[in-house]
Amino acid sequence: MRIEGKIVKSGKWWAVEIPLLLIFTQGKSKKDALFMAKDAVACLFDENEDIQVTVLEIGDNAFCISCSNDTVIMSLALKQQRVSHKLSIRDVAAKLGSKSPTSYSRYERGKTKPSLDKFSQLLRAIDPALDPVITVA
Repeated sequence: MRIEGKIVKSGKWWAVEIPLLLIFTQGKSKKDALFMAKDAVACLFDENEDIQVTVLEIGDNAFCISCSNDTVIMSLALKQQRVSHKLSIRDVAAKLGSKSPTSYSRYERGKTKPSLDKFSQLLRAIDPALDPVITVA
């Protein structure tokens, strides 16, 4: 699975954004900015996990980020979005129509891998306006 990011030159700097993961960084060159994006994603994973992050340019102003474990990047996206929207796990579970937050928390902790349909449903429970660009390799 790949998550789209954007890269643009702004003055002397290259600005990078990965909206789904809420990552914003920059570099002095395009190569440096893409390295910073890769490093920013890697820093969000538990250091005990052996997760390989890859960046693939897909156009002048776009790139994709992927990692060696789709479940981990999905759980990271869910947590980043939930926290940024100031929701508790219980809040998201309620929006999903569940009285038990445990089932949702299993997705966020990476214990259960959601299908792409379920992943979209979970993201929309956090914010109905979320419409990320995700591709399957």
